[in-house]
Amino acid sequence: MMYKANKFTRTALSALVLSIGAVSAPAVSQAQQAAAPAGAPPLGWFKTCSKQEDNDVCVVQNVVLAQNGQMITAVGLISVTGKVNRKILQVSVPSARLIPPGVMMQIDGAKGVQLDYAVCLPDKCTAEVPLTDAMIASLKKGNEVVFTSINFRRAPNPIKIALNGFTGAYDGEAISQSQLAESQRTLQEGMQKKAEEARKKLEAAQEAAKTAPAQ
Repeated sequence: MMYKANKFTRTALSALVLSIGAVSAPAVSQAQQAAAPAGAPPLGWFKTCSKQEDNDVCVVQNVVLAQNGQMITAVGLISVTGKVNRKILQVSVPSARLIPPGVMMQIDGAKGVQLDYAVCLPDKCTAEVPLTDAMIASLKKGNEVVFTSINFRRAPNPIKIALNGFTGAYDGEAISQSQLAESQRTLQEGMQKKAEEARKKLEAAQEAAKTAPAQ
């Protein structure tokens, strides 16, 4: 296990973990998107805020999940004000990453920004970089951001995330815990429905194979 996080990193990382943990499936990749009910946050970019010790912590984030609900990439733009005043961009990817490459961020194919790993845990590795005004402006103007990590087979794993809705989330109000909970419920139901449909299709294919005449 790799661990070199300082106190601020731990504060920021805990903010992202708490925010993601509050709703295990707050946002999904475009292939999984479905209409959210009234009162639920839109899928994609959203902001949460919380109080941690003497600091106010806000996280603008987007979480890409696999069909089974496993986290593929979690992005968090974290702003801490109070005793500590700092902004940081954190990106979490699955574990089994190559160390030390980190995560490369590219906006609309422009020159990439390198995020070094701050901590690797059994379930994920988290990379970070100071969040600058120029970076925020590029994200607001951009159409798509790509985060690329290198797995243990030395193969790049690029993940594309659309930037539509980013500006509204960053400049807008934070969503409430009730909205997060509603989003969690809706998306979990959607995943369960898709899993059930996939199971039925597999069973139907297996049954058809049994009854098919021998060639």
